[in-house]
Amino acid sequence: MGNIDNVLAFNREYVASKGYEKHITDKFPDKKLAVLSCMDTRLSVLLQDALGLKNGDAKIIKNAGAVIPSQWDSAMRSLIVAVYELGVTEIMVVAHTTCGACHMSFHHLEEEMLGRGIPESELHRTDIDLNDWLEGFHDTDKSVRNTVAAIVNHPLIPSDVTVRGFIIDSVTGELTEVK
Repeated sequence: MGNIDNVLAFNREYVASKGYEKHITDKFPDKKLAVLSCMDTRLSVLLQDALGLKNGDAKIIKNAGAVIPSQWDSAMRSLIVAVYELGVTEIMVVAHTTCGACHMSFHHLEEEMLGRGIPESELHRTDIDLNDWLEGFHDTDKSVRNTVAAIVNHPLIPSDVTVRGFIIDSVTGELTEVK
């Protein structure tokens, strides 16, 4: 049995035993907070625990590196929806120590892709620059500042929304604000 089948078996038991009841809430974040963070597995539970958030307190948006790579990407779209549809008034950008997106590059991923059978023609498309699209960052503080600036300066984010950036320690959960 694969991992997905194991998850499905667990889910059937979870629903049957009403394990969900302790998580019931509505779609509006109680703290009017959105958190853009990295998808790193170390943050799956640590992030919410270290921030003192329970289910329903905040909208948690995750991607590789907690970045806004372009003005119209899905993370930015989610933040805009959170502000206008869900009442979010504050946004936290939370990157983390020892992030895999730090030093990530298309050059490294290209060899992996070719090795997994992706045709070379797909890696040299003319409609997207994969060198730019799959580039990580080399300075976490600078990446957080850039992401905060991308949100603050977005033409659809109102000036009354507070946006602040942080780095969370991947082990202890300690937050450090990036100015």
